[in-house]
Amino acid sequence: MKTYQLFTPVILGKETLANRIVMAPMTRCRAIGNIPNSLMAKYYQQRAGAGLLITEGTSPSPNGLGYARIPGIYNKEQIQGWKKITETVHKKGSKIFVQLMHTGRISHSLNMPTGSVILAPSAIKAAGQMWIDKEKMQDFPTPKSMSTEELLQTKQEFVQAAVNAMDAGFDGVELHAANGYLLEEFLSPNTNIRNAPYGGSVENRCRFVLELVKEVADTIGKDKTGIRLSPYGVANDMLTYPEVEATYEYLAAELNTIGIVYIHLVDHSAMGAPLVPANTKQNIRDHFKRSLILCGGYNKESAEVDIEKGLANLIGFGRPFLNNPDLVARLLSNWPLSQALHMDEFYSAGEKGYTDYPVYDENESQ
Repeated sequence: MKTYQLFTPVILGKETLANRIVMAPMTRCRAIGNIPNSLMAKYYQQRAGAGLLITEGTSPSPNGLGYARIPGIYNKEQIQGWKKITETVHKKGSKIFVQLMHTGRISHSLNMPTGSVILAPSAIKAAGQMWIDKEKMQDFPTPKSMSTEELLQTKQEFVQAAVNAMDAGFDGVELHAANGYLLEEFLSPNTNIRNAPYGGSVENRCRFVLELVKEVADTIGKDKTGIRLSPYGVANDMLTYPEVEATYEYLAAELNTIGIVYIHLVDHSAMGAPLVPANTKQNIRDHFKRSLILCGGYNKESAEVDIEKGLANLIGFGRPFLNNPDLVARLLSNWPLSQALHMDEFYSAGEKGYTDYPVYDENESQ
């Protein structure tokens, strides 16, 4: 009988993970008042069979609260709410990183506290709409191009959020530089038309992200700092551009120099986005010597293939964890995966479609 490396312990920085399965970050919109709660604690506890859990996108400041009911980690109530979640996950033997996500131009003032500002590298409006609880779907507004002062303030907010994450008991933080949010907006020439020092060349467009990564890593530790990237991603009106390969090759090399614990590379082609070419993944693997998490459309067999050939150290699973809270046990035991997925409740506010998916019952299947 084949032994799968996917289910074997692995070292991530200074932590030992029970297996190589990562629960990928997924927005769930259950944080009423932007404060993590007991329902969220139950959700993460149910899925703590994964060696590493990465939380849903969590804002480092009021300015980053683009969506309805997403959590923050910039005040005491939020820190206390997250502390209950990290404690319950640790009791189940898993590790947990918080994903720090500033939504940038993918935002709406009606989802944000009074006095907040929608910020982006440049004042370029995203195509599309966003859900507002009271107003339903609304067009994205034009963001404010960040001033020098706002650039510094935003970096400080990320650093303080990382410190807050340590206070809340997290094992580390993942900086969200993917999916069309603020950090990726700096990387792309389609959303960043600034002049030097933070716009223009590949090196300049990467500068803000790399400065932020270094400041966070210097503050909480390199072994507690990861980043998520999505080359060729088209989420949130992101478009491909000629320098994609050069951008991510440069990023990988510079992130390797900084020495952060992992890069989390997401490929959304299983959901209709362009495929991330195999050579792109290999180039990042060649330039980044620490842990690489690959995510997107994996099953047990394909995950094992990429681990065995050394392309990935860990594999992220997203949607299968939604309706299979016991996903790791199902994969390990070759139990069938649930196909019941209530998409209309994916971003709703309650327990339904969130914590009410059952675990597999061997007796019922016989």
